[in-house]
Amino acid sequence: MTILDYPKVIFHVPHSSTVIPEHCRDSLLISDEALAEEVRVITDWHTSELFSKAIENFGTSIEFPVSRLVVDPERFDDDKMEAMSSKGMGVLYTKTSCGNTLRNEADTVGSYRKSLLDTYYYPHHEALHAAVTEQIKAHSQALIIDCHSFPNIALSYEPEQGARRPDICIGTDPFHTTKELTSKLERAFVGLGYEVKINSPFAGSIVPMKYYNNDSSVQSIMIEINRSLYMVEDTSEKSDNFHVVRTDISTAIGEALGITKNQETSPKSKSLPRYEGKVQITRLRGKETREFNERMGLSNSALVISKKVRSKDQDND
Repeated sequence: MTILDYPKVIFHVPHSSTVIPEHCRDSLLISDEALAEEVRVITDWHTSELFSKAIENFGTSIEFPVSRLVVDPERFDDDKMEAMSSKGMGVLYTKTSCGNTLRNEADTVGSYRKSLLDTYYYPHHEALHAAVTEQIKAHSQALIIDCHSFPNIALSYEPEQGARRPDICIGTDPFHTTKELTSKLERAFVGLGYEVKINSPFAGSIVPMKYYNNDSSVQSIMIEINRSLYMVEDTSEKSDNFHVVRTDISTAIGEALGITKNQETSPKSKSLPRYEGKVQITRLRGKETREFNERMGLSNSALVISKKVRSKDQDND
């Protein structure tokens, strides 16, 4: 199949944003310092850019515009269907990653819940559904790649505590992921020198609800990248290895799909820079807020997370 008649791959990027709209901030009960730390550990840092070469080469992307601490688009909107709701991490989190109170339970029901889901969750899923439907109409099939990253050491709520984590986790769905695609993607990453596990430490992949478990022409597979491969986890700063991993992701996806693109690969760098610094909260106001909101499709002033990072080789100001 040539690249011209192959369906565009839909790259879903749900957890890369660090944006917390200011009208949502008051419902989050932790301090600014604690919030910055929670954003640091819970965000799939840089995944939008990490998958950008693959997106450019093979398809299009659907990216969630706000932090998962506001709304998590990868959860069922009905807490009764969502396993993570038992840990306080359903579509609206009430607990932090370490089990502290993030929201009052009262703020996850009623009109406030409806407002958040109507503003962020449902439009995002409608966009994903529309992208899938477009590909089915044009090509009688669609492929979603669910783009994530994970910390090298498990957070307290995550599975497989204490276990050594792989470089790459491939998540599959028993109905929407073929064994052939899984095998090809695994072989492609292994061939590039990565350690790969299937559905470990995370499993599954997103599918629009209208197609879920009833239309196998919609395929979905999740790619989770170990953050230690491409960033310095203490600071969220990209490492020297970032561009190598970004190229390798695109190469592996192309090989799995049988599409060859001209792209250079190089041996993985094992030398990572050391940084010291902290994540801090920045409030956008005035013209900055308006320009940011126009780019992100937000209507209210926003609270965003930025990084202040200093190399050990730099002098203190």
